[in-house]
Amino acid sequence: MSQEKYIGMDVHQATVSAAVRDRNGNLLMECVLETKADTLLEFVQGLHGTLSLAFEEGTLAAWLHDLLKPHVNQVVVCDPRKAALLRNGNKNDRIDARNLSELLRTNQLKPVYHGEHGLRTLKELGRSYLTVSKEMTRTMNRIKSLYRSWAIPCAGTTVYAPRHRREWLAKMAEPGARVRAEHLYEQLDHLQPIRVRARRELLQESHKHDVVKRLRQIPSIGQIRAALLVALLQTPHRFRSKRQIWAYSGFAIETHDSGEYRYVRGKIQRNRESITVRGLNRNHNPDLKNIFKGAAISASRRPGPLQDFYETRVAMGMRPTMARLTLARKIAAITLTLWKKGANFDPQQLRRQAA
Repeated sequence: MSQEKYIGMDVHQATVSAAVRDRNGNLLMECVLETKADTLLEFVQGLHGTLSLAFEEGTLAAWLHDLLKPHVNQVVVCDPRKAALLRNGNKNDRIDARNLSELLRTNQLKPVYHGEHGLRTLKELGRSYLTVSKEMTRTMNRIKSLYRSWAIPCAGTTVYAPRHRREWLAKMAEPGARVRAEHLYEQLDHLQPIRVRARRELLQESHKHDVVKRLRQIPSIGQIRAALLVALLQTPHRFRSKRQIWAYSGFAIETHDSGEYRYVRGKIQRNRESITVRGLNRNHNPDLKNIFKGAAISASRRPGPLQDFYETRVAMGMRPTMARLTLARKIAAITLTLWKKGANFDPQQLRRQAA
């Protein structure tokens, strides 16, 4: 029988600290490696037996996963926030590598999804589009914030229009503030064509994937949202049910309870007190949450089956905010169903559920 080995790696830009344990938890070896592909491959290929490898999610995680996965039996890219909860005492690179190998051996690591499904290009283009869009939003917010700091009302979008900028800049009495506004306008002018190009490249790449066309059948899911959903989720099979995609999207409800049971006449009974709801889960993908929230808001305002679903909830006495949350969860569940089963969107099925 081949010997099982558990490798923990603490990965940094210049070096990688590695620790290797056997199945009994004995530390077999430790070393510091240069963060280069040839060096890491030589180290892994020099080990014999059934190899399991663990390292934390980070900047180099995707590169390291793709590099070492063909050469080991198991790769676990773990959530660093949850792995940190299991550690106590001192911290350095060597200790972190030791802890990771021990947590891997005892199966205490929470894995982060990494996989390759021919979507790497779409994923990178989606990240590019989201990054540029966020930079544009940040710059536009800074422009309005600057005007508001000088008590200049700036509601609407005319404050960004090139043809109105001269009159807006004339309202700035302070020369330094006016120069600052000009710099922000210049930054916005540079970002706008980059965003247009990033959008065009994302859409061109999305046309190669049939699932994008299928997701566009859902009302309020257009070209951009469908392309970003595929880029962010990559595959529906990473989610066992709709509850997992709700948690990943930030729509899972967190509840706290304690002292659930008590003895009554010698028998165990559950307390009838209501469970305390603490809101939605905070550990989620914010980009995915924004997509589903935006789709829910758009669907609640446009005539169609999703608007009927929303209005039915409101008519039943549900608050509009909770009805929109329910609609966002419904859109996420429909997305998972259409993608996983290869089905088409059926408005009649949605109406039967809402009835």
